[in-house]
Amino acid sequence: MKARHLRRGYRWLLFATVLAALSGWASHARLFWQADEGVYDRLVGGWDYPPDARLAIVAIDERSLQQLGQWPWPRSTHARLIEQLEQAGVHRIALDLLFPEPDRKDARQDRELAAAIARSGKVVLPVLAATTGDEAVPVELLPVPAIAEAAATLAHTDIEIDGDGIARGLYLKAGVGSAYWPALGLVLADTGGPLPGLSDPDAATPSPYQWRRNNYVRLRFAGPPGTFPQLSYIDVLEGKVPPQLLRGRWVIVGMTASGIAPRLLTPTSNEHWMSGSEYQANVASTLLGGHALLPLQPDAQAGLVVLLVLLCALLLALPLPQWLAALLALPAPLLLGMVLLRGFQLWFAPVAALVGIAALLLASGVWQLRYWRRLANRDPLTGLGNRMRFERTLQQEHDAARRSGRPLSLVLVDLDHFKHCNDTYGHRTGDQLLRQLARTLDSLARRPRDLAARFGGDEFALILPDTPQAGAARLLEELLMQVRRMGIPAGHGQLARASISAGVCTRVPDPDSTPSQLYEAADAALYEAKKAGRDGYRCAPAQTVPATPYGGEC
Repeated sequence: MKARHLRRGYRWLLFATVLAALSGWASHARLFWQADEGVYDRLVGGWDYPPDARLAIVAIDERSLQQLGQWPWPRSTHARLIEQLEQAGVHRIALDLLFPEPDRKDARQDRELAAAIARSGKVVLPVLAATTGDEAVPVELLPVPAIAEAAATLAHTDIEIDGDGIARGLYLKAGVGSAYWPALGLVLADTGGPLPGLSDPDAATPSPYQWRRNNYVRLRFAGPPGTFPQLSYIDVLEGKVPPQLLRGRWVIVGMTASGIAPRLLTPTSNEHWMSGSEYQANVASTLLGGHALLPLQPDAQAGLVVLLVLLCALLLALPLPQWLAALLALPAPLLLGMVLLRGFQLWFAPVAALVGIAALLLASGVWQLRYWRRLANRDPLTGLGNRMRFERTLQQEHDAARRSGRPLSLVLVDLDHFKHCNDTYGHRTGDQLLRQLARTLDSLARRPRDLAARFGGDEFALILPDTPQAGAARLLEELLMQVRRMGIPAGHGQLARASISAGVCTRVPDPDSTPSQLYEAADAALYEAKKAGRDGYRCAPAQTVPATPYGGEC
């Protein structure tokens, strides 16, 4: 029994280890990324904070379009806006507008804008990756040279949009060939020091044909769309905004008007769109406040998933109710994800661990159910089938023999003078004799449909399908020889020996026969064997051949 428990423990440990490894692989391969992102959105969606008061958006909104006319506007208009912002004393200007081609109608427009940018000395202009025609090779859309050279710096505006259409983060560095352009929000924040973010393992490998990105971070959004103060472009241009509202601020000038502004969904959107300019404001606010959220490194993520599944397996191995183990294990991945996110600004994707733990709990439940079913059909002392299993199997084999016309043999076995053995050597020795006899019976019932069972006490049985009387008799002679060689050390140099009496009945069931008739005939043969002096067997009368005593053939 102990060896069986050890084997069961090894199998459970092996299964749990394989399941934990599969869960870690699933996490590394991001098989459940959509569910993970759903959990992430719920944890981050309402986790807002007061936005950095130094940030403001100058919005190219519907009212500005109505008053200034159809887009695009003359570049001299943007030059006038920059001058207004300079007069108000802004700290930095991110002009989130593309100027990839010169003004072909009026060259003075480019010169005026370049001059205004140069005089300011604090204007950031965007770089965008794009593909031209049917080519897959990306190119960088830069401002025209005269305008680009006047800018304080250039920055990329590439926003990472996940497969479900939601923008949750971005790469702080990007560029064709290698990641050298900083993100616009990063330049606007100008925090200095080492960059946070998850490194791209391929970022250090130059490639002139790929858009490389590095230092991925997730944003902690200050709130839903509209959280940052927005000033209408036309109001700033016409000097209607008090200078004190702009003094010392980091200003992003960008599109917010529906139809021409980029529209982004974020974890805080609640089905409302966020403009690209406000997204960049969130980037700057996240970096200024030190709120950047970092996904765990893939190996650390997979390792934690494996650890959580193995800890669940350990809980299930402890002497705890399964419901309590489930109550402790199932919330663990979510709690760990929440603690790491809120306490350490690290994102742990919990769903692979949840799936692994749920699978482990389900397997444990099935395992326990099968174990209880085995216990319900097994004798706890010997491991043989019990009375309930014996009766069910006898009925099944009796029905099968009636259909096939094949003989069915039933053997009933008793240990001789078992009470005397218990009284003389003690119950411990008696139990050892019972277990040894059970092992012998089990070794003789070697075919898949053979069954060795114990009724209780010293009573045993063998059900032998497709076995004629002669075959059952040969098996009984082998059993008698093995039992005579049995001996259990009983202390003080004594050796407890045993003998058995057995009765066998073989029948080809007919439509009118019943399993109880087979049992009664075998029991009567067992009684005859005991009357004849024990340590032997008798056969019930065959259907056509009369019974013969032990020593000859049945």
